[in-house]
Amino acid sequence: QVDRFFSPTMSNERTPLITSGVCGLTVTAAACGVGSDATPKSGSGIPSKDPRKLNTFFGVMVPTILSMFSIVLFLRTGFVVGHAGLLQGLLMVIVAYTIISLTILSICAISTNGAIQGGGAYYMISRSLGPEFGGSIGLMFFLAKVCACGEYVLGLVEAILDIFGSDPESSVSGGVRVLPQGYWYTVLYSSVVLLLCLLVCLVGAHIYSRTAFVILLVVTVSLLSIFISAVAVKPRDFVITHQGSGNQTLHYNASYTGFNATTLRSNLGSGYSLDYSTNSVMSFATVFAVMFTSCTGIMAGANMSGELKTPSVSIPKGTIVAVFYTFTVYVLLFILVSATCDRTLLIQDYGFLQKINIWPPFVTIGIYCASLSAAMCAMIGASRILHALALDHLFGLPLAPAAITSSSGNPWVAVLYTWGLAQCVVFAGQLNAVASLVTVFYLLAYAAVDLACLALEWASAPNFRPTFQLFSWHTCLLGILSCLVMMFVINPVYSSGSIVLLLLLLLFLHYRSPTSSWGYISQALIFHQVRKYLLMLDVRKDHVKFWRPQVLLMVANPRSSCQLILFVNQLKKGGLFVLGHVQLGDLDALPSDPVQQQYNFWLSLVDKLGVKAFVDLTLSLSVRQGTQHLLRITGLG
Repeated sequence: QVDRFFSPTMSNERTPLITSGVCGLTVTAAACGVGSDATPKSGSGIPSKDPRKLNTFFGVMVPTILSMFSIVLFLRTGFVVGHAGLLQGLLMVIVAYTIISLTILSICAISTNGAIQGGGAYYMISRSLGPEFGGSIGLMFFLAKVCACGEYVLGLVEAILDIFGSDPESSVSGGVRVLPQGYWYTVLYSSVVLLLCLLVCLVGAHIYSRTAFVILLVVTVSLLSIFISAVAVKPRDFVITHQGSGNQTLHYNASYTGFNATTLRSNLGSGYSLDYSTNSVMSFATVFAVMFTSCTGIMAGANMSGELKTPSVSIPKGTIVAVFYTFTVYVLLFILVSATCDRTLLIQDYGFLQKINIWPPFVTIGIYCASLSAAMCAMIGASRILHALALDHLFGLPLAPAAITSSSGNPWVAVLYTWGLAQCVVFAGQLNAVASLVTVFYLLAYAAVDLACLALEWASAPNFRPTFQLFSWHTCLLGILSCLVMMFVINPVYSSGSIVLLLLLLLFLHYRSPTSSWGYISQALIFHQVRKYLLMLDVRKDHVKFWRPQVLLMVANPRSSCQLILFVNQLKKGGLFVLGHVQLGDLDALPSDPVQQQYNFWLSLVDKLGVKAFVDLTLSLSVRQGTQHLLRITGLG
């Protein structure tokens, strides 16, 4: 009997919603492949192979490290230190890593609580908070990944033009500087790079994961060359030119001093000035928004959960090691550039690391590899989230094609969706112009993960028993508050807009999505609170001054008793109203309890009539005996 009642719940935990979806999409049980072990089908109807092939290092550590290095490591280190100074720059790093560390604790707790399927953060949130929160946050996180993909591509194009772009001073291109520059040329180059990312991602995540290790080695060699160059390269001076307003050309004298105490002292304080790429004056918030994009890769491993052999083990271990490694590198690099480069060089040339390297191609190759891999990782992560959303049929027809996979399990249609939206992002034209939006989206997604963990902890659900114990509701709450505060510090307009969009998606899914079998955390929280207050309700403290009617209405035929039910509902005046019904029969002579199957029908009747009533059914040999049972057991306290 116990197995019969509990097995469907466990199996339905990973099945898609099997009733009518939104936007007119009707899903049948056969089409969804009911059952936890149902094999996904490809577009051609051939069963896909098991995609779980990646271990902790290749599946989590490598993509997380590469995503967190991305474009900030090589192209925006000087930007951050030059504008904010070393002290505020280190403060930004500490604040950013504190926020993501609190979120990582929540990710580790949720990911070690049970089996995780594809979709990473979306799967964690939707199965914890229900389809409304899961679907809305999942779509927001997908948009964050798409914007990040476009941002990384713009950073890569900026690095390419820094080497191969035509000189603004000369009307005739010479040497390797042959690529024409301008807004539309930037969009064109970005589109070509995005197309390259699309081709790689269409091949599959496994090939990218294997090549990502080679990319990590290249980036590591580039990093080592930067630290070695600080000692090996002698001081030198540079003349930096920028195209000003109109046809005016601006010249700046900058210098690399090597390790110098005077240079370090001059770079300790902040010096916010004009950003030559966007022609706007920088502030703590705008610089932090750019810097925080380096911290948006902490879920790169979680997003690959569908390809990991043991996601509940790999995600916590790999993510924590990767975050600690990247934090150490950023702190050392900030100190290095502030002690060796004057502020003019840092602010006016974002690609200065190439000029002060023992062999400039080291840094050039590192920039190209880091940016390209981060863009591909964001595209793959976004496509996995979209694929998981499509499989759950939360948004119906618009996302239905994204559920199609190849014979190897690669969601190629979801990759095409992601590529199309990322193509729209590159029309921003400048990396710094997209940074604030990307950061706000990510902070909102991180706050949602902390909220999911906080709700599970407060609900005291018996099924929430994570093997990772280094978290508490205090860390979750602090993570939520820090994310929300930094969102509004960075950009109040984007923050307000993203929250409004989230609420609209939440309401849309609440009214249009089918009832899920995943469970609702709100019900667990309500049960927890109601149980606590029921235990506080003491019948010995009852007093006649506060008497309330408690009505048990015995209903034989609900079809002919609707008016009576409505009448008693008006009499109860804030009291207890219970609809009772006796089913005649002997449980010993029946194969199962027939009363259990009728509860949903009675609850539907209560909803239809709009009455505030409970339902109590019983099985008995006679109506008199059944009524006596209900009289004794019905009530509060």
